[in-house]
Amino acid sequence: MYWMGHVKLNKDDTFIEEFDKVIEREGPFTSWDLFQLTYEAELTTMTSDFDGLRSLDYLPHVDFLPHQIDTAKQVVEHMNGRAILADEVGLGKTIEAGLILKEYMIRGLVKKALIIAPASLVNQWTRELNEKFYIPAIAHRKNYPWQDYDVLVTSMDTAKKNPHCEEIKQINYDFVLVDEAHKLKNHKTQNYQFVRSLKKKYCLLLTATPVQNRLVDIFNLVSILKPGHLGNYDSFIKQYGKSRHKLKQDAYLKQLIQQVMIRNTRKETELSQTKRHIETVWVNFSEDEQSVYDSLVDLTEPFTSFSKVTFLRELCSSREACFLSLQKYAKNEKNSQSYLEPVMNKIEQLPHHVKAQKIVELMEKIGDEKVIIFTEYRATQFYLQWYLQQHNITSVPYRGGFKRGKKDWMRQLFENHAQVLIATEAGGEGINLQFCNHLINYDLPWNPMRLEQRIGRIHRYGQDNDVHIYNIAIRDTVEEHVMNLLYEKIDLFEKVIGDLDDILAELEINDIETEIQSIFSESSSTGEAKIKLDNLTSVIESTHSNHAIGEDQQYGN
Repeated sequence: MYWMGHVKLNKDDTFIEEFDKVIEREGPFTSWDLFQLTYEAELTTMTSDFDGLRSLDYLPHVDFLPHQIDTAKQVVEHMNGRAILADEVGLGKTIEAGLILKEYMIRGLVKKALIIAPASLVNQWTRELNEKFYIPAIAHRKNYPWQDYDVLVTSMDTAKKNPHCEEIKQINYDFVLVDEAHKLKNHKTQNYQFVRSLKKKYCLLLTATPVQNRLVDIFNLVSILKPGHLGNYDSFIKQYGKSRHKLKQDAYLKQLIQQVMIRNTRKETELSQTKRHIETVWVNFSEDEQSVYDSLVDLTEPFTSFSKVTFLRELCSSREACFLSLQKYAKNEKNSQSYLEPVMNKIEQLPHHVKAQKIVELMEKIGDEKVIIFTEYRATQFYLQWYLQQHNITSVPYRGGFKRGKKDWMRQLFENHAQVLIATEAGGEGINLQFCNHLINYDLPWNPMRLEQRIGRIHRYGQDNDVHIYNIAIRDTVEEHVMNLLYEKIDLFEKVIGDLDDILAELEINDIETEIQSIFSESSSTGEAKIKLDNLTSVIESTHSNHAIGEDQQYGN
């Protein structure tokens, strides 16, 4: 044992001692031919320097985009295998991560790897690593010993629970990857503490939204990769505060972040060659539907404003969604049956929903091509499945309550058999549907970030065709206000909304959906709500213009 300053070194004499014994016994020695073969085999996995990617020679069947190759090279050559991959949705973070892992495995630097992904994406990760990269990954199953498998894919929920958690913490991993890593942003959570405690040589964190509401989000992610790179928590907060706007204002902080994070945007890559064609599809309620809608608007009984807006949104989706919510409300609230019963009776008498009828028209226009339909409500999902079946249109559902295997099954049924996949919001995260290039937003989300996630399911790496997006909205309803003011006026459909989160942070708006809900809740009439929405839109527009001017001045344009 030797001491160098404060560093303790343990000398391993095992090889020398064993070698001395073999010499004393005069053998047996390994044959020269066997040694030569071993030596030459080892040379094939060695490289004289760390420039370039050797893995590309082993993957001629994959057409990598230039930004994906550049990202992998940057992580391997300059970031020592520890990085946040923060590309916008659909640019191929999974491809970049697989290429980096393959590179390290070919170089002989990674043998044991752990990939942690949302439960719904575990099989997808396993399939991509095997089929695209020839990496023998397996999805963890019950009773699989963690130590016995070299490349394991698991969900966070499984990995962080005992006894799995303690077993995993004992393993020295060469490579750890966490997908959807923005869920680690809070350093007080069990997820964060678990990933931070893992023994890992190389580490990748994948997220399209590395900074969501607070600057400290990025501090926490960087601290998993390189503890101390941004100082300690107290000094970081003292110097930079919590406003994420500092990330653009402070050149030194930006430089520090760029040493550990890579973010490619759609407009910078070749993926922009495939275009988005956006079509707003306006429909009008039938007289009966409009009558029910107006009855809900006119109700003055002690609803919370939030409940009333929810009922109106649900009626814009399907009679089933609204009826079930009113029924549930009536059961929970005493004396509500008397004033809700007339409205509920009216809803029961309604004909088929005007939006569902429009869907069938759109399907006739689209033809035999695959279509994904997004709805906000499970009741609407059931209704649409039934309604499409009545018109000989095959469909499968996709929602959050499905287990991993069933989600994979639904995706395969959609790809190989059914024409339509009807998804609730769970379909907006993770599932890849490049074989489909038509998307119908049956219900518009009030958060444009979720809209971008939806579109990212089809407008992503691997999509060879232009994508067609149809957004359905009903006139003279809350949908018209949101469509006109939030989406069309700001032109959010046509633009990738990469900088909207920065604008909202500057306006100190944490969640635009909550902000819109508040506007409707605090307004005494839809007219007042419309004026307030118009004001919100104008402020967002103005801030966006100031951002554009600032960037032009910064780069001398």
